[in-house]
Amino acid sequence: MPKAVWIDVSVPLRTGLPAWPGDPPTRVRRVLDLERGDPCTVSALDLCAHAGTHLDAPSHYLAGGNTLDDLPFDVVMGPARVIAITDPRAVTPEALRRHRIRPGQRILFKTANSERCWASPDFVEDFVDLSPEAAAYLAARRVRLVGVDYLSVSDHRADAAAIHRPLLEAGIWILEGLDLSRVSPGPVELVCLPLRLAGAEGAPARALVRPTSRRS
Repeated sequence: MPKAVWIDVSVPLRTGLPAWPGDPPTRVRRVLDLERGDPCTVSALDLCAHAGTHLDAPSHYLAGGNTLDDLPFDVVMGPARVIAITDPRAVTPEALRRHRIRPGQRILFKTANSERCWASPDFVEDFVDLSPEAAAYLAARRVRLVGVDYLSVSDHRADAAAIHRPLLEAGIWILEGLDLSRVSPGPVELVCLPLRLAGAEGAPARALVRPTSRRS
């Protein structure tokens, strides 16, 4: 059988990309352009470290926590599980228990966000997030990575620290802003590399998955 193809699950960075409330907007502008007669084309980027698809380092919410400089590459490269969540409001422990999540796994949650939220030109307020109980559940299981398919693991109207801190304190890196609309639930290979921003608490990333029959 032919090998499964890689699927790009990152969101294109573009001017007007929905941003987390209060974060600086994303802007891509041409400072030189061949079509204007310039000798080459050059673009300039203005964006937040948490724009689009991005990785949260522990220092995002933990004083003295590890920064992107400390990222072990095997956190963001290797077998992962895409888990479908049907609850329209939140990921809950009840939805997770039947999946028998084990320590060291990389878990990517596919919710209604992938189809609904990225189709909107504006920030979607009522996206599916992690409940505090689900965050505590995942922290207790010491997974290696948690990935979600919108801009944060936490609702912007809730206490974001209450969701982020249990995960980060457990050594779990957080991958946010995925688009899993073209990915079926099940085992995948994951390759995700954030930009190398020195001392940063987060950075935009390019993320790819490839379906596999191997259990993670």
